[in-house]
Amino acid sequence: MQSFNPPVRTLMGPGPSDVHPRVLQAMARPTIGHLDPAFIGMMDETKTALQYAFKTENELTMPVSAPGSAGMETCFANLVEPGDKVLVCINGVFGNRMKENVTRLGGEAIIVEDKWGEAVSIDKVEATLKENSDIKIVAFVHAETSTGAMSDAEKLCAIAHQHDCITIVDTVTSLAGSELRVDEWGIDAIYSGTQKCLSAPPGISPISFSERAIHKLSNRKTPVTSWFLDLNLVMAYWGKGAKRAYHHTAPVNTLYGLHESLVMLTEEGLENTWGRHTQNHLDLKAGLTEMGIGFVVNEADRLPQLNTVWIPEGVDDATVRSQLLNEYNLEIGAGLGDLAGKVWRIGLMGFSARKENVTLCLAALKDVLK
Repeated sequence: MQSFNPPVRTLMGPGPSDVHPRVLQAMARPTIGHLDPAFIGMMDETKTALQYAFKTENELTMPVSAPGSAGMETCFANLVEPGDKVLVCINGVFGNRMKENVTRLGGEAIIVEDKWGEAVSIDKVEATLKENSDIKIVAFVHAETSTGAMSDAEKLCAIAHQHDCITIVDTVTSLAGSELRVDEWGIDAIYSGTQKCLSAPPGISPISFSERAIHKLSNRKTPVTSWFLDLNLVMAYWGKGAKRAYHHTAPVNTLYGLHESLVMLTEEGLENTWGRHTQNHLDLKAGLTEMGIGFVVNEADRLPQLNTVWIPEGVDDATVRSQLLNEYNLEIGAGLGDLAGKVWRIGLMGFSARKENVTLCLAALKDVLK
């Protein structure tokens, strides 16, 4: 057995994205204790920077010590009780995972389904809420990674609140890549991941809970089913001030990386980061259109950081992706579910959203397809 030396790739799939060199350097710094006063100071800065990234003043804003799927489970495990009716919007893979969480927690999932590649239907959600006055939670994916479709989180949250429901929103792919305003849009519970537009490695899941969500958590009739994800316990560690209670050993060096990525986010400016992702998408779109490659999602609902495109007729999906990887060290993603073998998913996320990556991707695709 020898040391592992990975090949140097350009990651332009659905995630993880390229990790910024500054983040990698930060992670190589000396490990200190997770209750060390210096580390606690960094934790406070990380929480404040996550509030900036989410555009929220929620006190309960923190990184969960596990990947985005654990952030999802944190939201559902803390807010869904047995018997709760939860409206789950499904327009791709990750809506289905929300449904799985609801049913495993003993809740009743009321499904609103839309075609893969389309945004969640506002009208369907509103009609379903009118028909089911006892629904307590509305859950949806803001940026569906499996298709590249973005739903209108602001309108969906407004409708949910009109029917006295709280919202759980998946922003794993949208955080720091697309406009996202937690407080202004009225999002109650939100989760994301570090491996997409934050340019950090996988393994951490930023979350945030509004006062409405905390009220539901505080008034549960049953205990939270997960000990590790129970926010009543975790907040004793991630709460305010220097006095912290031990809950678990935090992934110290990985959190160094998240902290550094958030430093870079504040340096660039959140709105500038959104703009960078959009501009690189437009450049990629122009080149793909010139090659005759079309997009799955209509322009109004299209994610700039996750571009799902139709594979040209007669082209073998796996062969092209293999050539890109082996000849250009370039990774793009395959389709999932019904879109498998029919589409490619090209990511422009975080440090991967750069002009030179767009140029490389277009040139490599053109050469391989030729």
